[in-house]
Amino acid sequence: MTSASDKPVKLAVGDPAPSFDLATAGGGRVTLEDLRGAPALLWFYPAANTSLCTRQAVDLRDHHEMFTDAGYRVVGISPDEVPELDRFVAEQELPYTLAADPTHEVMAAYGAWGQKNMYGRIVEGTIRSTFAIDADGILTFVKYRVGTPKHIALLQEKLGL
Repeated sequence: MTSASDKPVKLAVGDPAPSFDLATAGGGRVTLEDLRGAPALLWFYPAANTSLCTRQAVDLRDHHEMFTDAGYRVVGISPDEVPELDRFVAEQELPYTLAADPTHEVMAAYGAWGQKNMYGRIVEGTIRSTFAIDADGILTFVKYRVGTPKHIALLQEKLGL
């Protein structure tokens, strides 16, 4: 018998964003409270310096001004440790915050950690996901299983950028 806590989390537009406090590249920290007062874009990705994650990170870098012009703060979250995030930021010249969630607690709270099909095998890992949060901490956009090549176009359409 499984309990309700065993079920994967699936957040929806209108839900409050789960609270978090994570270490960031560069030695700082980021919390949900830090993001209050302006919209934020959280994107969860499996691993720094891998091909699809690098493509997604670079696409967000190349369109970063579009998000900042609309007031968004961009935060990428992965299970990587801070030293790996520091390398990713340096090598890809990423202008936004990257946060480390090696325990997967924040990913699980957002439903971005769980079972997924990887090359025909069911594995546990990061579910590539993106969330927009308004100035009051309410989710205004939720997308699980983000397709990397269409990520920016999807955000432009759904966020009106």
